[in-house]
Amino acid sequence: MEGPDRSTITPQPYNKKVGFTTIDEQLAHLRKGFAEIIREEDLKERLIAAAAAGRPLRVKAGFDPTAPDLHLGHTVLLRKMKHFQDLGHTVIFLIGDMTGLIGDPTGRNITRPPMTREEIAKNAETYKAQVFRILDPAKTEIRFNSEWLLPMQFVDLVQLCSKYTVARILERDDFAKRYAENTPISIHEFLYPLAQGYDSVALRCDVELGGTDQKFNLLVGRELQRDAGQPPQIVATTPLLEGLDGVEKMSKSKGNYVGIQEPPDVMMKKLMTISDSLMWRYFELLTDLSVSEISAVREQVRAGKNPRDVKLDLAENIIAGYHPAEAAKAARAQWLHDVSEGQIPENLERVQSSDARINRMLVQARLASSVAEADRLIKGGGVSLAAAPASNLAAVTNPSERLQPGEYVVRAGKRYKLIAV
Repeated sequence: MEGPDRSTITPQPYNKKVGFTTIDEQLAHLRKGFAEIIREEDLKERLIAAAAAGRPLRVKAGFDPTAPDLHLGHTVLLRKMKHFQDLGHTVIFLIGDMTGLIGDPTGRNITRPPMTREEIAKNAETYKAQVFRILDPAKTEIRFNSEWLLPMQFVDLVQLCSKYTVARILERDDFAKRYAENTPISIHEFLYPLAQGYDSVALRCDVELGGTDQKFNLLVGRELQRDAGQPPQIVATTPLLEGLDGVEKMSKSKGNYVGIQEPPDVMMKKLMTISDSLMWRYFELLTDLSVSEISAVREQVRAGKNPRDVKLDLAENIIAGYHPAEAAKAARAQWLHDVSEGQIPENLERVQSSDARINRMLVQARLASSVAEADRLIKGGGVSLAAAPASNLAAVTNPSERLQPGEYVVRAGKRYKLIAV
């Protein structure tokens, strides 16, 4: 005799409030925005067991407090944490105050300088103040991995290191590349994935989230849990969000970021500079619209809706996640007044250019994707500028014209920036 279809088990009360009636609907809600789930069938089984027992899953994501300001790139992961909270599960925001002393070697071709305890403590406090713009404080555990790593004795560290071989550690792309290039790798860097993996053992995690660049570290956690007699955690990775340039990962150091604490009008101006193709990526990773709802918006654009208006909807939606809805609407209205009606906006984004030639200035300011595109814009009469402060801009006719050192208000199409040469 066949048993019941477990994919339609009615969730316990902690899941009912978000309106999902089946496990498959919950899984679909969680799947959106993930690059990979290892293993998805295990996550489904864990959700079924949690619903049957009325026990929330323990979902961890670790953050080394290496920088005090969060931007939209960080929120891709935070939003997935929130989605687990929407289903009633417990999220653990783990601050790696001990792993931060090592420095995550992910994506590094040199050894990262260790941070001081004072720097880590200061940044951690800033992190805590920002993450609750997204996460529900009542369903979030703030933990520090110094709780279990700091009391470890030397014999404990030796036993932890015995769980992994050097050959396995060198399978990690970052280490393999540095080893092949004879770039120094410090022994303490090998401890990073082991320490992060042990965090999952100490917290008895059901799920660990991280960026795609963290996959190796997350899988180490599965193995250490299995060795400790625990069910191995499900690993779920999120994509790395492209910055405003649409090319490189969003990063404050690259200047292609949108900070979640920036004023609404600044966020609006930045978001309206993204390309029409990139906005679909932002819809997927930075909004709660379902896949079918995003597809419906795409159809509207194919049917003739102005992509600019869709981008305005996107920007307002994103901003309203970090500021009052009225402030997001006001930022939209201000952008339309300043840009669409031909007014020079106030508080222009300032960009430094190392090249005084106008066409190359436009590229460095992300007003054109290439010199060729900048040339076409200029020859088509789409670029004008004036020395700041300016009220009237003059059209540019010579793409390779060199400007004298100074600050210039520059318009390319309908976008404005303050460019310093």
